[in-house]
Amino acid sequence: MSNIILIYIDQFKGAALPASWEAIGAGRILAEKLGGSLAALAIGTGARELASRAFSLGVDAAYFAEEASLLDYRPEPYTAVIAQLAKDINPAVLIFPTTVRGRELAAMSSIDLDSGVLPDVTALEVEDGKIVATRPVYAGKLLAKAICEARPQIITTRGRAFASPKPDAARSGAPIQVAAVLSEDQIATKVIGYSQNEGGVSLADAAVIVSGGRGLANNPNLRPPDGMDEKAAEIWRAQQGFKMLEDLAAVLGAAIGASRAAVDAGYISYDHQVGQTGKVVTPNLYIACGISGAIQHQAGMRSSKVIVAINKDADAPIFKLARFGVAGDVFAIVPALTEAFRERLGK
Repeated sequence: MSNIILIYIDQFKGAALPASWEAIGAGRILAEKLGGSLAALAIGTGARELASRAFSLGVDAAYFAEEASLLDYRPEPYTAVIAQLAKDINPAVLIFPTTVRGRELAAMSSIDLDSGVLPDVTALEVEDGKIVATRPVYAGKLLAKAICEARPQIITTRGRAFASPKPDAARSGAPIQVAAVLSEDQIATKVIGYSQNEGGVSLADAAVIVSGGRGLANNPNLRPPDGMDEKAAEIWRAQQGFKMLEDLAAVLGAAIGASRAAVDAGYISYDHQVGQTGKVVTPNLYIACGISGAIQHQAGMRSSKVIVAINKDADAPIFKLARFGVAGDVFAIVPALTEAFRERLGK
């Protein structure tokens, strides 16, 4: 029986997401323990180049598909290519990075391949020839070990849970082209354009995140412009608070996050939300400013390697997670931190 580990490389406009290379690192762990081989698949714009690059990261075989119907991401034709390749090479395991597209493709592929999905996996082991995946449950409070009995076992890997392999320039190979499965008239979804957010560090890829909550609207020293009603004044004060966090983030090269409460209140857009209904992140450093630490928020950031909490309420739940906690005025502490980091880092 084949012990091929197949990795899907998630990319946009020819640029692979870092989580894709981390998935190759996870696949290498399994390939070594199972005595199998590692393969990668890239679909869409620049797929051939990405498949070629995967050889330097340790894959034994690489596949690509970049016909006109596949240049823009659409789940139906992409899933069809993945499922067909899986049927052709019969992998033991199919790994996707836990990205928006990766989650969608893993779920749809599981239907086409009559298999199950082990989502958001943070560790992988092999026991008695079976793959055992560790994943968080109950909003991240516990870790569960699970086995998928179906073949291929479909796994999505949590971002930053696995290390990306170091490129080896001496490794190369010839990627194999695979054909599109669906014709254009068989695809219900059409891409009519793209809307891009303003630049900034991606939450999913950030090594450092500075995050804000409802407490950023409580600066008593800020006087809103005349004529604002109470709600507008609250949002204005919070936005000034997030600008304060942006100054700290700029010094640290960090991404800006937010609690659900801050997003729901209109202080900042949803794409910054960290939590069970937002993004799940695993940075090296997470600085929580004016965030009480509700369970919903903890579910999205409790796996951070180092958590720093700043809150005037010394009994806030966030302090139970934090390695370092400062009970005090966030509007005095954050600017002081920014200056201290700027001086220390020479910025």
